[in-house]
Amino acid sequence: MLIAPSLLSCDFSRFGEEISRMDKAGADFMHLDVMDGHFVPNITFGAPVIKWVRKYSDKTFDVHLMISNPLKYIDDFADAGADIITFHVEADSDIQATIDKIKSHGIKAGLVIKPNTPAEVVFPYLDQLYMVLVMTVEPGFGGQSFMEDMLPKVTAIRKKAERQGLSDLLIQVDGGIGEGNIRKAYEAGVDVCVAGTSVFKAEDASLAIKNMKDKCI
Repeated sequence: MLIAPSLLSCDFSRFGEEISRMDKAGADFMHLDVMDGHFVPNITFGAPVIKWVRKYSDKTFDVHLMISNPLKYIDDFADAGADIITFHVEADSDIQATIDKIKSHGIKAGLVIKPNTPAEVVFPYLDQLYMVLVMTVEPGFGGQSFMEDMLPKVTAIRKKAERQGLSDLLIQVDGGIGEGNIRKAYEAGVDVCVAGTSVFKAEDASLAIKNMKDKCI
């Protein structure tokens, strides 16, 4: 299991230091939630901030775009240092054009689905993706409760990928993940867990990450 601390839960006044702290704690990815206040009811940060904090870690920058028109901003996030860009199928941009734009920069592309969106929506694109993110909360705010009823979507996507010979496709979940439920995510077929408060609010982030990984052995 890969752990991607959600920087949404960090102390924004110490953004760079928080990334360094997660790097040293054993994070696999840095999960950066970009929100525009329109697609979701919250505003976080944009490409300029990501570009400034890129220097604090060599780990994979996993940029999750919760914005209405992701296609318009792909160039900016590519320039900022994103390694993976995921965007929502529910956004306004053309899905294929946005995937193509991401990959034109040599960046890995991913699709995201909200809780009310069926897994089947991503099936036509699986062979072009590095990762699929299944939201296990309604996107917009950290600290929400895990929606276990989203896990059958993970299993459905995993089975479809296997039928297509796509064994390398990563499936990620985001929202409410911690030691108490990460095993269920793992058993459903999840490869990457985004963890916010369960890591950033822990007394020992290294131990929190280790304990979550140990649950998935």
